[in-house]
Parts: sequence; structure tokens; C-alpha cells
Amino acid sequence: MRFRLAFAFVSMAALLANPIAAVSQDMLRSVDLDSPDMTTSEMTRAEVDALLKAAPQGDRHTVDLDGKRLSRLDLSGLDFSGGNLHLVKLNRTDLKAARFDQAKLNQAWLIDADLTGASFVKASLLGTQMQRARLGGADLSGARITADLSGASLVGAKLAGADLSADMRNQSMGLMRGVLKSADLRNADLSGANLARADLEFAQLQNANLANCNLSKADLAGADLSGANLAGADFTEADLASAVLPGATALAGARNLDKARNLDLARRPN
Repeated sequence: MRFRLAFAFVSMAALLANPIAAVSQDMLRSVDLDSPDMTTSEMTRAEVDALLKAAPQGDRHTVDLDGKRLSRLDLSGLDFSGGNLHLVKLNRTDLKAARFDQAKLNQAWLIDADLTGASFVKASLLGTQMQRARLGGADLSGARITADLSGASLVGAKLAGADLSADMRNQSMGLMRGVLKSADLRNADLSGANLARADLEFAQLQNANLANCNLSKADLAGADLSGANLAGADFTEADLASAVLPGATALAGARNLDKARNLDLARRPN
């Protein structure tokens, strides 16, 4: 089925000031995800592997795949650590157990990609499109994420210390923030993560570790937090409308719950 997302341009001044802000996750238009540009690859797995191996060991930042079309390939287990994957197309690509530690995947396309067990430790995922991606058991610890992960599966994923907060410096083309709308985060480790202003609407957070998370002004409307660890989590101005809350013991460990919005509309455990 043909469906369209957004793509837009900013003024030349904004582009020169910050190219990452030039394209916002909220401003994608007229991009045909069924087009050859989004569904085909210009390289084989062997060619990608050879390019990675040609880079000096321990100096993966020299690997440049900027804008490459690599959709629907089997690239499982490859090491892209430190590489430049800006605007790369990896839609529906098999990337199980691949490594992207400290790589730059800004504005990359990984829609419906299989990233099960992949590693993104301290990676940069700014404006990245990752709708419905499979990230079960993936490690995104310490990553900077303003990606769209709507409908993604992150069951058991590690996001400890990750920063999914809104970028308040660049809002000319819409609010850049981590979007986890309807994402599956059951049993995920989000301890110490910065989720300020993040979109977690209808997210599944059952038994997730949210200890010491910054959830200030986050959208948690309709989210399921049953069984979650909320010790030290900051709920200042978080929207809890229709959210399912955990038991009294877990709630007692949260901070500023009384300052959350729509707390009276949240669903309390029986």
C-alpha cells in the first residue's frame, strides 16, 4: 500500500546554521516509501562489508555511507560503529546484531528495519525515521535520539542514560524530540534517561525500568505503566490522561507526581 510521509526545506540561513534541523520528523511530505529510492539497494552485502573492513581498525569514523540506498539487504552482524550514515536508506533491512556504536544516523531511514539485538551505544539519531522498527533487546544506552519510533518494538531494550528530550534550540520546523507513540517498551531499561517532552502516548511500558528518568512535560496519555519501576522518576507537568499507573509502592517512589497534568484522569490499579 502506498503511503506518504513528509519532507521539507528550511531557509538557507537555517540550513547553514544547523543542517540537522533542516528536516523535521514533523514535516515529512510527499516521500513515496514505495519508490525505488526507498526500497532498493545500490550495493550488495559483500560491497558494504568490504567498505567497512577497508576502514582502519579502531577508526570507523572514516566509513562514509552518506545517503546510500541499502534497503532490504541482509546486513546482519556488520559493524558500522563510528560511521557516517546520514540520510542512509535502510528500510526493511535485516540489521540483527549489527553495531552502530557512536555512529551518526541523523535523518536516516530505518522504517520496518529488523534491529533485534543491535547496538547503538552513544549513537546520534537526530530526525531519524524508525517507525515500526524491531529493536527487541537492542542497546541504545547513552544515545541522543530525536527519532520517530512510532509503533516500534523495543521489548527488553536498553536505553539507560539515553537522551530523547526535545531540542528546544531548533523549533522553526517543529519540535524535535523522541517519539515513541504506541511503541512497545515492555521490560525495557530506561533508567536515567532524559525523556523531557518526549512523546510516549499509548506506549506499552509494563515492567519497564524508569528509575531516575526525567519525564517532565512528557506525553504519557494512554500509556501503560503497570509494574514499572518509578523510583526517582520526575513527573513534573507530564500528561497522564488515561495512563495506567503502577501500584502504590511504585508511585510512592516517583517525584513530583502531584505536579503531573491530568493525574485525576489516570487509571489507578485495582
